[in-house]
Amino acid sequence: MVACVFLITLYLPKQPRFRYEFEKGKVWDNKDLISPFSFAILKTNSQVTTDKKEALNNILPIYKYDVEVFKAQGEAFLNEFDVKWKSNAFAENEKEVNKQNAYKMLQSVYKRGIIELTAKHQKDGKHYDFSLLDNNISTKSNSQDVFTTESALDFFKSNFKSINDRVNDVVIDLVESHLKPNIIFDEGLTLVVQDNTINSLSTTKGMVQKGELIVAKGSTVDDEVFQKLLSFKEAYEAQTKTIGDNKLVYLGQVFLVGFIITLLMVFLFLFRKDIFADNRQLLLLLLVITSMLLALTWAIKLDLNSLYYIPFCIVPIIIRILFDTRLALNLHLLVILIAGFFVPSSFEFVFYQTTAGMVAIYSIKNLIKREQLLISASFILAAYFVSFVGISLLREGSFKQIEWIHFLPFVFSVLLSLLAYPLIYAFERVFGITSDVALIELTNTNNKLLRELAFKAPGTFQHSLQVANLAEAAIFKIGGNSLLVRAGALYHDIGKMENPQYFIENQNTAVSPHDKLPYEQSAQIIIKHVHKGIEITRKHKLPENVIDFIRTHHGNTRVDYFYQSFLKNSPEKFVDENIFRYPGPIPFSKETGVLMLADSVEAASRSLKNPDAQSINDLVERIINYKLEQDQLDNCDLTLKDLETIKLIFKTMLMSIYHVRIDYLQTT
Repeated sequence: MVACVFLITLYLPKQPRFRYEFEKGKVWDNKDLISPFSFAILKTNSQVTTDKKEALNNILPIYKYDVEVFKAQGEAFLNEFDVKWKSNAFAENEKEVNKQNAYKMLQSVYKRGIIELTAKHQKDGKHYDFSLLDNNISTKSNSQDVFTTESALDFFKSNFKSINDRVNDVVIDLVESHLKPNIIFDEGLTLVVQDNTINSLSTTKGMVQKGELIVAKGSTVDDEVFQKLLSFKEAYEAQTKTIGDNKLVYLGQVFLVGFIITLLMVFLFLFRKDIFADNRQLLLLLLVITSMLLALTWAIKLDLNSLYYIPFCIVPIIIRILFDTRLALNLHLLVILIAGFFVPSSFEFVFYQTTAGMVAIYSIKNLIKREQLLISASFILAAYFVSFVGISLLREGSFKQIEWIHFLPFVFSVLLSLLAYPLIYAFERVFGITSDVALIELTNTNNKLLRELAFKAPGTFQHSLQVANLAEAAIFKIGGNSLLVRAGALYHDIGKMENPQYFIENQNTAVSPHDKLPYEQSAQIIIKHVHKGIEITRKHKLPENVIDFIRTHHGNTRVDYFYQSFLKNSPEKFVDENIFRYPGPIPFSKETGVLMLADSVEAASRSLKNPDAQSINDLVERIINYKLEQDQLDNCDLTLKDLETIKLIFKTMLMSIYHVRIDYLQTT
């Protein structure tokens, strides 16, 4: 406990917390709030977005004037002109005049500029303004003030005239192949200017001076006041990082975290003494608490844009599957209460996580299929969605104002909560805890150990199945862990694999191997199946709470058949009763108590020659009363009402097994 408190408080943020909670549209019930210092009023997100859009609209796209384009194209034009003129056998005395006229016209076109139009800058195909950068000097221009390749070609067609029409056609074709844009859009530089402009935008609008009233008691928190309070909170938390005594802040954290851990221990002491007495299980609970709060601290220090990325619902899922509903809810609430001191909008945070945690617990009441984790995740996401929409409407009063992008952290958190499945497996192995998932795997009759039992001792296997059915039905009715009972029932006689022929349910001849043995030795062989069962199951690493059923299913009763036979046939000999008695212990839980009764009743029912309603009724009454007389049920918390319910279930199921017809009396 001390280590847990020390680790949590060591890394938690140490600045004092803003004390007020506020919501838009609510009445301010606190005292008049006077600003203790001057601070700037922050713009709302929508205002910042609008300012950014306006700023971007005012930024012109930047184009560069590339002089190298004309140098390359002009030189190529002159060279090709000579070739074209010669190949067409035009008159040499007209060559130079046409060449110079065409070249000067091409030069004037390039000087004015040929633009590379960009579709995203054209709106409805209209001309647009741009910044033209030439020799690092920027001038504002318009796309209609310069040429495009098409308009430049039209300009040539309209203005270049020669007395020979064939010369016109050849020159125009040659010019067309050498018209390339020399005013080129510089996307990189434009983006840099846009980023610099956006980054230089002010996120504030006005100031609140020191001593100025921020909000008066009883007034409504409207949009303007809400923004002032939000700005004051941010400024307060930013300034108080260096204000106040960190030692006292740390002491406050120690008090709070220590108090929460103490409440957990009190809960365990009052309601789950089994966990309170088990250091491994206590270590697991404290490890879960510490890990989640350290994850929160890590997220705060990384300055994540949302703390809802953290999968807090993984805590109730793990604790519910490994322990029970009450502990899962209790532990989840304690973790959320601590976290609430260190997150913004703490009331909203506690509401989100508490409701989602409750839904997580309810949705996995009984985890018997792997897909239930996916179903649970969908329920958790639905709970987050309902809370998100409700809180957004409460705050904004409009669907249009809901910022759906802020729901993405919840989706990510739910996906991370699926990590609970591998974590549960790891915790089971490390801390020796048995979950319902592990019990489901153990009750699969196709697993190696049960298949071996079915092969070596088929009678015992069938007996175990019937006991499992009886015990599971009884514990389900009176309340308890039915999966645990079924697993315990299937393995309670696993030790009979050692010498299966010495147990009557596996004997298929009239001759018993006990006929040739002394009664004391026979009793020891029968008793030994308990020790052997414990040895086999521990070798196969079965959970201890399943092995408990092997240890307790006979309690410390006697092997009466051989004991009475010894007394009858050797009255003159001294008898050590302990030779004929099981080592115990007696059952110490509802589940182990029910298994003992189911085992004895099912075994005894096989001796009924003509089972009918009366004989089955007498048998069940006799067996259970005998266990009571032998004090075998003293340590398990079965009530007399529970025993009556168990009797009724056993009688009903045995009659069904043996196909007994029940006579119903019709009354009028």
